[in-house]
Amino acid sequence: MADEFHRIRRLPPYVFAEVNAAKAASRAGGADIIDLGMGNPDSPTPPHIVAKLVETVQDPRSHRYSTSKGIPGLRRALAGYYARRFDVKLDPETEVVATLGSKEGLANLAAAITSPGDTILVPNPSYPIHQFGFIIAGASVRSIPATPDEEMLRALDRAVRHSVPKPTALIVNFPSNPTAYLATLDFYKEIVAFCRAHEIWIMSDLAYAEIYFGDLVPPSILQVEGAKDIAVEFTSLSKTYSMPGWRMGFAAGNPRLINALTRMKSYLDYGAFTPIQVAATAALNGPQDCVQAMRDLYRERRDVLIRGLHAAGWEVPSPDGSMFAWAPIPERFAHLGSVGFSKLLLARAGVAVAPGIGFGEQGDGHVRIALVENTQRLRQALRSIRAFLQTDNAPPPETLEETPA
Repeated sequence: MADEFHRIRRLPPYVFAEVNAAKAASRAGGADIIDLGMGNPDSPTPPHIVAKLVETVQDPRSHRYSTSKGIPGLRRALAGYYARRFDVKLDPETEVVATLGSKEGLANLAAAITSPGDTILVPNPSYPIHQFGFIIAGASVRSIPATPDEEMLRALDRAVRHSVPKPTALIVNFPSNPTAYLATLDFYKEIVAFCRAHEIWIMSDLAYAEIYFGDLVPPSILQVEGAKDIAVEFTSLSKTYSMPGWRMGFAAGNPRLINALTRMKSYLDYGAFTPIQVAATAALNGPQDCVQAMRDLYRERRDVLIRGLHAAGWEVPSPDGSMFAWAPIPERFAHLGSVGFSKLLLARAGVAVAPGIGFGEQGDGHVRIALVENTQRLRQALRSIRAFLQTDNAPPPETLEETPA
């Protein structure tokens, strides 16, 4: 027998595991580790959403199998959100499907539409499921720049001219995880025009649509005229309503892609637990002041983090959206790479971050810092980082293997 199964052989070792193991070892030794690595919201789900879950779960009828594509009220609620937020009209029957978080939806749509050897265009760096969902399905991934600008557009043109076979799908993700880049509606118009001309499907990940801090309010690609001819968009309640463990997301857009995902899911799951779907409906239809409160919370944390890093001598761009800062590794630590630097920061400052290489090889010069601790803990982390950076803690390249784990 082969040593490893075919699809598993296509998955590299999980690069976050090395830092996670070091983090676990430090905590086992009694260290107080401030974990800014995983994008796991720490705020409680708003009370009215929890109350609806509790109310619904009291009804024994809600304990039976649910609906894979999402209960009708939930799909109507998502269509209502798109109408209010983006002025986009969606048919809840043919253009919306509920998913078990956006990650599941992306992976299952990749499996539904991919033939072995297809070429898929994915930004590098980007969230791992964007490329590995298609790699698991048998595709080949061609990396393109992650910046929403002319560089990406030129790369798309090169990919169409030089890829064999021609690309069949493109992933976009703005506000981006991990880079925090935001795209304008004008940029989406260029993407849609290009992909319509070359018959390329678009999968847009809009999980961070409601986490923005500046004048640019993140648009939906479905706002572009003709986008629904080729595009489907994934959204999630995880960040918007602080519901990560509830696993509630959606896909919306092109009816053919929605039908493919719906059909695939009908063989694989019975949908989220009905009380979760009812509570998600209440989240979308209910008071939205909790969304602004969440946005204000992340803005405050962003400002504390960026000011503190600058005061420590670490020049990190202030993100205009998402719940992450994409931090270039300080120059004197650059030879360590993102895993080595993350392990060193953990060992010397007691702060865990995500190594950028986990999001693609183009991310190896950065680490991702998540805004998932309160301001008091952030200030504690910043004091430790400042003390770390004010000493010359960079081991020379030849001693990299001896970096404390």
